[in-house]
Amino acid sequence: MATQPLTVGFDLDMTLIDSRPGIKAVYDRLSAESATYIDTDLVVTRLGPPLEDELANWFAAERIEPMADRYRALYVDHGIATTPAIAGAHDALEAVRRAGGRTVVVTAKFERNARLHLDHLGLTPDLLVGGLWAEAKGTALREHGVSVYVGDHVGDVRGARAAGALSVAVATGPCDADELREAGADVVLPDLTAFPGWLAAHAASVG
Repeated sequence: MATQPLTVGFDLDMTLIDSRPGIKAVYDRLSAESATYIDTDLVVTRLGPPLEDELANWFAAERIEPMADRYRALYVDHGIATTPAIAGAHDALEAVRRAGGRTVVVTAKFERNARLHLDHLGLTPDLLVGGLWAEAKGTALREHGVSVYVGDHVGDVRGARAAGALSVAVATGPCDADELREAGADVVLPDLTAFPGWLAAHAASVG
């Protein structure tokens, strides 16, 4: 019986990239342009859910769609250059390749802007899928045969479980290790620097 090739999925924000500086800069611009108070320091402590969910905390319902469009336009010039890779991000992708596998980034972020981040930082997954959050990520994970999904948020755990994938959580985002475990993560790592070692042990145990 043929063995399925290893395919590992990764979330983007606070998993592969520390998007807090860029997102704060964009929200600062949006706040100034719209003459609307936005606590941007608070915003960057709860990254993960879709943009529209956060905008609903600051704008009336009829303004959310136009503000989302403006945010995404501002993001190109103000959200990319100041955003670094998370420690271990490049090595995590490379570890999957060394194991003969493929990498898929599945993120709630607008796909064009997600691509700009990956290109700017030289992160090179085999595939990118944007615009999906929580359980909706499960559709893409199943479609692309992802057996391991790595993320920082309880929504990522829910996405992995919806796809029947192993949930590997990293405590580099808004959810701490206990919260990730309580959400049902199969594995909780402190950060991505621990991922290559875990993957080697995992591959040996199922090989």
